[in-house]
Amino acid sequence: MKLEQELQNHTYKPGRSICFVVTEPKPREVFAADFRDRIIHHLLVTFLEPIWEKKFIHHSYSCRKDKGAHRAIKDLKKFLKQVSQNFSQPAYYLQVDISAFFMSLKKDILFSLIHRHLKNPELLWLTKQIIFHDPTKNFYSKGNWRLFQLIPSHKSLFRVPENQGLPIGNLTSQFFANIYLNELDQFAKHQLKIKYYLRYVDDLLLLHPNPKQLKIWHKQINQFLQEKLKLHFHPQKTIFQHIHKGINFVGFIVYPGHTLIRNRAVRRFKNKLWFFNKKFLSTGLEHPIRLWTPELCDDFQEIFATINSYFGQFKHANAFRLRKHLYEKHFNILKIYLLPADKNYSHMVWSND
Repeated sequence: MKLEQELQNHTYKPGRSICFVVTEPKPREVFAADFRDRIIHHLLVTFLEPIWEKKFIHHSYSCRKDKGAHRAIKDLKKFLKQVSQNFSQPAYYLQVDISAFFMSLKKDILFSLIHRHLKNPELLWLTKQIIFHDPTKNFYSKGNWRLFQLIPSHKSLFRVPENQGLPIGNLTSQFFANIYLNELDQFAKHQLKIKYYLRYVDDLLLLHPNPKQLKIWHKQINQFLQEKLKLHFHPQKTIFQHIHKGINFVGFIVYPGHTLIRNRAVRRFKNKLWFFNKKFLSTGLEHPIRLWTPELCDDFQEIFATINSYFGQFKHANAFRLRKHLYEKHFNILKIYLLPADKNYSHMVWSND
């Protein structure tokens, strides 16, 4: 009720954030909003989403209903067939990444893009509160402060100019990213007429039979980004290659005819399995159920969910042998409690023994 009153009389201000660093897949600075602020984020996106969903292009992904990584991979496979005429003709791809996107985003440009299509004064006021809030002015840290030394200066909100950058970790930041880069999507699709174009957050992927055309588009898109959105490509993350070299996109490596899991994801899963086994060894659970406690039961539920999450991801690639190998060679003690659900090792189930 207090939150509702604050919205009605325009006294609402975002509260204190939790700042910490995650190290996987690479060091990132995260500002997690307070619970009451997360309610506001969901409220705002609920109002804004129907307006912009009609404006977004079909092949932009992330933070959109039914537009996650798996849908992006499905559409990419379809594009690969089309651009190569069912793999009978040469085809190439251009993959580019926007440098420090969330830290480089300009708040005044973002708000002007929203203001152009949003006329409700209440929603405009709330949008402005969220966009121009600076979480570095009111936060408390969590975790090891030494990890902050791993964050490059251009990827930290503590070091960017005023009114620049959005906090990683908020629903609104992800949604605002789509609004900001929708300008690029519209330019690519309607002015450059790029037929095979996909975007997942700040990762752009273009396909064409002629590599020269891709280089022309690269120059045009980079110029548009710099002039209109004040962004630029990452100089070390631009790839021109034949599609048969494989496309590393949203956690998968997509080849004509088959899809693989990135080695980094496999290594991360193996490390988790090693840690889970070590945890069980330390509690004596290699002797089934003898030392079972409610606390360990909660831990095992989390382990069970983590393992099936990875297997669920692996199912979207041609990875039967990988799933089988992981179970046979890396589950170790976990085999006492978990069994493959089927001969395809699609996921794990509890052992009845």
